[in-house]
Amino acid sequence: MPEKVAVVGAGQVGQACAFALLLRASAREIVLVDRVPERATAVATDMRYGAPLSAPVAISAGDWDDLEGADVVLVTAGVNEKQGGATDRDDPRGRLVLLEPNADVYRDVVPRIVAAAPDAVIVAVTDPPDPLADLAWSLAGHDRVLSTGTVIDTLRLRTHIAAQLEVHPSAVEGLVVGEHGTSQVILWSSVRIAGTPLEEALHLCAVEQSLEELRERVEREVRYANIAIIEGNDASQFGIGVVCARIAEAVLRDERVVLPVATRQAEHGVTIALPTVVGREGGRGVLVPSMSDEEWRDFEHSIATLRDAVAGLGIE
Repeated sequence: MPEKVAVVGAGQVGQACAFALLLRASAREIVLVDRVPERATAVATDMRYGAPLSAPVAISAGDWDDLEGADVVLVTAGVNEKQGGATDRDDPRGRLVLLEPNADVYRDVVPRIVAAAPDAVIVAVTDPPDPLADLAWSLAGHDRVLSTGTVIDTLRLRTHIAAQLEVHPSAVEGLVVGEHGTSQVILWSSVRIAGTPLEEALHLCAVEQSLEELRERVEREVRYANIAIIEGNDASQFGIGVVCARIAEAVLRDERVVLPVATRQAEHGVTIALPTVVGREGGRGVLVPSMSDEEWRDFEHSIATLRDAVAGLGIE
């Protein structure tokens, strides 16, 4: 059967998702839907001209009915961080300031998605993705809903640690869990460089800074990476675009790869990111990593932050 991915929202993030799907040949068919049909058509047309240089992929713009048969729907529609004023490093709410306007968008689009593609896995990409995934879960009436979680945050962590140690990011074993936002939790206690504890690796790699200095620098860069990008380029889009393509691949191929996406956690009452087995049905199981006492407290704070956010959405 053809593998079909739909992208709802053809703004900067939606375009980046579609382009990553095309370049990686993640699916055989990509359809773009936007509230401004002319924009979706223009984006799909532009990308289609480059498609002959990729593996066979059909990309087009469509309406809600064209979501029929989609295996994965990436929802990127809504107000972005710059438009919504979510770029203040001193505001502890971070992306959560976008919840109210983007919840209205999800209340509109999710029922349309479910009507056209009832069997699709829905991925909340719009900020803040975790509470919006909770809302999508409530509106969809099924469990095939997840958010991008802390996959991009984990990649940022590995990238910044690798830069400090002058090694390739693939050598860094590290994880960010919790909210995709200001209450995210970096699990420093389990960071390794090819199996070597981070503090020991600092000495072996002749890094001239202490572990505390490295942690402070990296944590600041990871936590506010989106704002730094937006200040220079208006939107954080390309990294999350590749992340979305990778999540779509895991679903389409039933890979059962473990990624820190966010799924609904009944015991916590919210959608929150933990290492999750991702396959054809979305999140298939959750792993709970080892955490220090301080990390557990921070994770519980992240849960509380998301609970407070979701409380105002009227989810039953």
